[in-house]
Amino acid sequence: MCFITVMDKTAEKRTEFENIYVAHYSRMKRFAQEYVIREEDAENIVQDVFLDLWEQNLLLLSHTNLFAYLFTAVKNRCIDFLRHKTIVQKTTDKLQEDYMKALQIKFQSLETFDEQLFSEPDIETVIQNAIESLPQKCREIFILNKIEGKKQKIIAQELNISINTVESQMAIAYKKLKEVLKDHVPLLIFLFI
Repeated sequence: MCFITVMDKTAEKRTEFENIYVAHYSRMKRFAQEYVIREEDAENIVQDVFLDLWEQNLLLLSHTNLFAYLFTAVKNRCIDFLRHKTIVQKTTDKLQEDYMKALQIKFQSLETFDEQLFSEPDIETVIQNAIESLPQKCREIFILNKIEGKKQKIIAQELNISINTVESQMAIAYKKLKEVLKDHVPLLIFLFI
């Protein structure tokens, strides 16, 4: 008998919820859509509000004005939604702005790039002199890595030195070549890629 009473109450609760849903869903959705614009976003917001109402076992119904509760809940969800969208949009805009700045820098770099630089017969001499200006061990490691394409671990094994030594010598090579080739930025990119 107790089981039947519980089932009756559950059926009553479901019927009451369905009646509330049917009576208020459309109005709440129109209200939400007025602010969040996209219909599917408004539907999701209103569905979430009704889901909360269902999960609270309609306890609020006896203590509050249902219409006011629903509008307040939808309004608050819309505020949260819009706040989140605003943050996401600001982040996207910032990333887009940074990307555009990087593109502009690359564009300006290419525009100002001396086209004759690579057509000069001395280009190989410029690179060779820059590499030759490195200390002997540093030059040897740089050539093995960047010219011959060997991995740092292999270079360490071949020269019987630690990988840390290879890394530190490469760092020295990068620093010195950056100084020597500062007027030839594309060459730096070519050497370091």
